[in-house]
Amino acid sequence: MPASPSTARAINDRLALSLLQQEGPLTAGQLKQLTGLSRPTVADLVERLTASGLITVVGESGEQRRGPNARLYGIVADRAYLAALDVRTESVSVLVSDLVGRVLAEGSAPVVPEEGEAAAVEQAVELVERAAKEAGASGDAGRLHTVGIGAPGLVDPATGELRDSAGLPAWHRRLVAALQERFPQARVGVENETNLAALAEQREGAAQDRDTFVLLWLGNSCGAAVVLDGSLRRGASGGTGEIGFLPVPGTAGLPTATDCSGGYHSLVGAAAIVELAREFGLGSGGSTAANLVAEAAMDAPHRGAGRIDMRLRRVGATGHDGAAEGYRPNPAHARFLDALADRIALGVAAVVAVLDPGCVVLGGEIGPAGGAALATRVEARLRRMSPLATEVRAGTLGGAAVLRGALLTARERAQDELFAAPDR
Repeated sequence: MPASPSTARAINDRLALSLLQQEGPLTAGQLKQLTGLSRPTVADLVERLTASGLITVVGESGEQRRGPNARLYGIVADRAYLAALDVRTESVSVLVSDLVGRVLAEGSAPVVPEEGEAAAVEQAVELVERAAKEAGASGDAGRLHTVGIGAPGLVDPATGELRDSAGLPAWHRRLVAALQERFPQARVGVENETNLAALAEQREGAAQDRDTFVLLWLGNSCGAAVVLDGSLRRGASGGTGEIGFLPVPGTAGLPTATDCSGGYHSLVGAAAIVELAREFGLGSGGSTAANLVAEAAMDAPHRGAGRIDMRLRRVGATGHDGAAEGYRPNPAHARFLDALADRIALGVAAVVAVLDPGCVVLGGEIGPAGGAALATRVEARLRRMSPLATEVRAGTLGGAAVLRGALLTARERAQDELFAAPDR
């Protein structure tokens, strides 16, 4: 059954808007070429979208740069403002962008849970308010349209709400309602932080060529996100990827329903990695897991000359040829990476045996810190443990992946609503 005229117009409009989002400003002729639509149809949709306030003339193209055929049309970026939040246990980061994703303001602040839930929520909300004001998204002329939040814990797939999970701050759940109250016109949504990181790595990072992969988050805690055939999988209760609870050998006990300290988390969480480094005589009192892994990866065998130079500069060496030639790697770094890869491979092998994703991305702060040195070690162990061919890659976005993923989902939600709005 052929589409009705109104349905056809809606499809054509959304196609044109998607192209303008992906390609940037285009002329009517370029829209005609990319969409395959007729010239009159393109002229109609350009007029319709312009009248609705979704697109406007942003410049001219061509050598002569004049006349209607040279007009460049672009999405009206300030039609809507978006906020993205990365909510951690004791901190919040935020950025505010326009409708095309251009970042206009950003900031971060520590949150002190000991001061109470109300104070923690207020600190987070005030950070968002300051960023929105700086971006020009706080007055009548422009307000936040959509707020995307990335937080640890389970998100109920039926309600979209952050579930009450043991070990997570209670203020996390209160934050959503507080933001909705402070920004009543905004659409506020929350998603698991690891899921958002996977979406960001797929769009902008290490998994851009993959529609099926698993992201393993390695940070203060561990988690996994599963993308199959281009779709994020959340599971019946929103718990797909709660790999920290996976029972594995090498831990002191078994995890419980309220505590993952006996599971995979006990091997690859940041605190466990710091303790592992100490067993090899590495690190000092203030060393973070990501810094320890980065230092070991930089010093690991098969490193490039550039990595040697980076290390020499970091430790204050002169970097001249004699210093580079005289430098000898610390063998404890390689042994530490080998031991860490053994631990990581246990969880990866379990995921691969069940899902066969073909690709695993090591994300969070620690995966990118280990880079290829850590990823190749994990992949080598995986080849010995599993008959299923799996590529292991280091993530490229690091801890910033959560904010990027939150922004991408907020932008998609806003565009889904606004791009369906033109009068027919």
